[in-house]
Amino acid sequence: MAHPKRKTSKTRRDKRRTHYKASMQQIATDPTTGEAHLYHRAHWHEGKLFYRGQVVMESEGAKA
Repeated sequence: MAHPKRKTSKTRRDKRRTHYKASMQQIATDPTTGEAHLYHRAHWHEGKLFYRGQVVMESEGAKA
């Protein structure tokens, strides 16, 4: 009968049970711009990089 040689850690076990295998990605709507984007991802809108409704960075072309 198969028997594990070492205990599987909680971290290793939980990595296997993650939801990265989900069939559809969830889409969020930015509260500031109304732009649709993936959850936990920054997105560009009119030359600015937004994350959680705040401007994180501006593109070089927008500054000139």
